[in-house]
Amino acid sequence: MKQNIAIIGAGVAGLTAALALEEKGYQATIYDQNSFVGGRVTSEKVDGYTLDVGFQVLLTAYPLAKKYLDYDKLDLIHFESGSKIVVNGKTFTIGDASRNISFLWSTLMAPIGTLNDKIKIFKLSKYLKSKAIDSIFENTEKTTLQYLKDYGFSEKIISSFFKPFFGGIFLEVDLDTSSRMFEFIFKMFSEGTAAIPKKGIKAISDQLASKLTSSTIVLNEPIHSIKGNSISLESGEQASFDFIIVTSHAEQLISNLKGNHQDWKGTSTLYFEIPKQSDTAKFIYLSANDGLINSISFPEVNNEIKKQLLSISIVKPFDFDENTLIQKIKTELEKDFGIKNATYIRGYHIPKSLPVLNNVKYTVAASETQLTEIIFLAGDSILNGSLNAAMLSGELSANAIDEKITGTIVG
Repeated sequence: MKQNIAIIGAGVAGLTAALALEEKGYQATIYDQNSFVGGRVTSEKVDGYTLDVGFQVLLTAYPLAKKYLDYDKLDLIHFESGSKIVVNGKTFTIGDASRNISFLWSTLMAPIGTLNDKIKIFKLSKYLKSKAIDSIFENTEKTTLQYLKDYGFSEKIISSFFKPFFGGIFLEVDLDTSSRMFEFIFKMFSEGTAAIPKKGIKAISDQLASKLTSSTIVLNEPIHSIKGNSISLESGEQASFDFIIVTSHAEQLISNLKGNHQDWKGTSTLYFEIPKQSDTAKFIYLSANDGLINSISFPEVNNEIKKQLLSISIVKPFDFDENTLIQKIKTELEKDFGIKNATYIRGYHIPKSLPVLNNVKYTVAASETQLTEIIFLAGDSILNGSLNAAMLSGELSANAIDEKITGTIVG
């Protein structure tokens, strides 16, 4: 018998859930309040440039990304397996010499921590490569900062490297994020690369959507509420379904979740056009200075007019207006990075970028995504804050529905 399945949210979790359902012979109707698919994983075209809404990268070692994405068709631009550290107006290069021998001398000579620190990074990378993901998420949690101290890293390398690097990933500068996430993300960097699709991060969402063959995506359709098996649309219409997967704002849509509160970490990304730089190889530049800028990168070049797109990531909170922010960033760019004549293009302030989570998990039994007989939950907030978790949660909710229908537990 045909099953009538709805998915609320056409982000990565919802699109993956639909793909997983289609693989099992089902089809879904996907509702999203936006005019585009992708949710937080999206991009815009502005002044001829592709601007990702929030600085995001794909870690190519993510297991679910490898399963559901075609990397060749994404035409990925891979960042180097190293970083440029900018401190007090000077730039130092550190990187994984086991993958690029040219990083060996620069890493050893960089005044970013001690020689012992750099040996420890190599040992930690080797150790985490051999550590199973399940084992990582079975560890007792502590803060990432405490983990680094317990491992024996010096204060200097923590402040000069780990805080700007992982602070930019975790979107918080104190490294309060779970040590499980630190080990998982460190492992992913050790086993793969950080990359962005040439057409912007939204290419990931677009590719997932393009793979759907029988499901329907309904855009510009906000949901008012969900009760039982009925969805009430903001337009006043109602629709009934056998199963419903909710990937976002569940606490706002479902009456028995009202009062539940999910905290979020925010970030800001500003884009500038600058004169083409001489050294913009595929690096992320990390600021170890006491300023607003966490990192900068150079996503795109306009060769026709010899201009360069500059992306700036901010994770520290601030409370001044846009014009003041732009001026402060321009001052930092010139003082710390030597970049002048930056022309502001656009900024994105995303208050809900990553969920704040305790007891982060890699996965759960599919049945644990079930909220009621009808409603199932997906989204990175039920596992951990990552693209991989969003995709896995979508797959798990699809598996749970299949288990309900067939009575067969997915192994």
